[in-house]
Amino acid sequence: MKDIKNISRSRAQESSAAIERLYITMRHLFNRGFYKPMGVSGETLREALLSLRPEIYGSIAEEKVELNGLLYVIERLPIGIEECRYINLTSDEGYSNSHFKAIVPPKRRRNCYRIDDEQMNVEITRGRSDIYDILTHLTFIFIESHKIKDRVLIDDEGSVSRDWQKLELAVKQTKKLSLIDREKAISHAANVLGRTFAEVQDIYDDFATAEAPDRFLHVVYWLGKLAIEEVVDNNKRTITFSPILRERLGHHIYGDIWATTIKEVLLKNDLIDRPIHIISANMHSVMNSLFAEPVLGKKYKNTPEFQIFEDLSSSANKELRKKVEDFALSQGMISLPDASGTNIDVQIFDTAKIDFKKTIFAEAKIAKEKPVIIVMDYAFGEQAFETIDELLKPYKTEKKNKIFLNVESVSIMGKAGILEGGKGDIMIPCAHVNEGTADNYPFDNELTKEMFEGNGIPVFAGPMITVLGTSLQNRDLLKFFHESTWQAIGLEMEGAYYQKAIQSASKIRKSINPDVKVRYAYYASDNPLETGSTLASGGLGTTGVKPTYLITIKILEQIFNVK
Repeated sequence: MKDIKNISRSRAQESSAAIERLYITMRHLFNRGFYKPMGVSGETLREALLSLRPEIYGSIAEEKVELNGLLYVIERLPIGIEECRYINLTSDEGYSNSHFKAIVPPKRRRNCYRIDDEQMNVEITRGRSDIYDILTHLTFIFIESHKIKDRVLIDDEGSVSRDWQKLELAVKQTKKLSLIDREKAISHAANVLGRTFAEVQDIYDDFATAEAPDRFLHVVYWLGKLAIEEVVDNNKRTITFSPILRERLGHHIYGDIWATTIKEVLLKNDLIDRPIHIISANMHSVMNSLFAEPVLGKKYKNTPEFQIFEDLSSSANKELRKKVEDFALSQGMISLPDASGTNIDVQIFDTAKIDFKKTIFAEAKIAKEKPVIIVMDYAFGEQAFETIDELLKPYKTEKKNKIFLNVESVSIMGKAGILEGGKGDIMIPCAHVNEGTADNYPFDNELTKEMFEGNGIPVFAGPMITVLGTSLQNRDLLKFFHESTWQAIGLEMEGAYYQKAIQSASKIRKSINPDVKVRYAYYASDNPLETGSTLASGGLGTTGVKPTYLITIKILEQIFNVK
């Protein structure tokens, strides 16, 4: 028998175990109904996150405060959450009909409500992934807050360092800081954070909002202040889960409302019996690919390819986008802004009303039965299963009749992390592997690597990992997925959930065509294996425009039988 005493775990195995511990703990705390993140109940979460050391959180395990990770997280949490001792995760419980003003984080679509000075309510309507996401982010900022506390608290009585006193004075200023005062405050903040003056100065303006240009100081101060009060006054921060949220989670309540609304609109417009193509993408690429040419084609006659789309993607060109949208609405597009709580807007395109001769799809070969295209905005993690599962179900009319949808294809275009290559590259998966399980979903992808070659963008093909949270991946784990026999080319959060719903609807429930066509293509938003290229390093800018539209056009060409 072999000696097993000296077998040690690799970092990838440790990381995988840490992720598993995180999710089991989160589920346990959710079922319990509340916990104190920096108390005994939150200890497992903190230890697992520190053991994992995710790439996106940089120096989380070091003494110095992690600045890029803090910015990444703060952009995904509601403004003012750093001041709140009580954070309550709720379902949609009617706050939108009250005097409370919804606070929506810049980089996450979720409604949050500041109840009073100490409490922030966060609405969870997008399933478990949303809970995992916010709890991971909160655990990170609480760990960082205690690093600040450790650097400024001198004794158990609550005495603090001079740097902290000076930072407090700067934060309590009611008027905008002058350049001199701001640089003095940055100097004190740098000492508090264990960072250089230059490092703090470089990231300072990224935290700013129009109303709060010195928000960076505010965030640092309040994180440290609550951490100090936890230790000195035993005033622990608490996260609670509302009874309604615990009751509703996992029952597809929001997905059912969302899907039923779409089917009602299809029925009302006599579109429900037509061939249907579902596309998960953003709310502009399909619309612009179809209608930018008829509206703006003459203006962009002698410009480089994709210039028209680059200009439409610029936030400065609202009027240009409005022109295209108005034209699209006149050509049969139906816009359905979300009212269900899923935060997934929808557009429906009736191709019978489109004059293809004026579009870039002039060679479209449309059958007698003109197809209908349903474009849905990006889902979030497990929410992808909930929404597609509900959408592919037959529609029950008031007379209890079932109308089966004639779904011919489901296409998924999204952003993903790449494990070989860089930002803006394209990935064509042949299978999705669900992280943390042996679940895998191979499929015949109608899109191929060859279709995208010759466009000046590197293209990669192979399996992709559907991860439980992009902010929980580290270099060791991702290298394992990439270099082992899995040979994964990238990671994303929804693919396996989409495919699970499509397979159950087509192969088991028989509610849609068993030979439904599927298309998956992703463009790289980051390379988590490359230092300085993680999601925390910032957005894609215009780098994402060409791959977004290239993928969208290839999907539409297949739907319209072009070439």
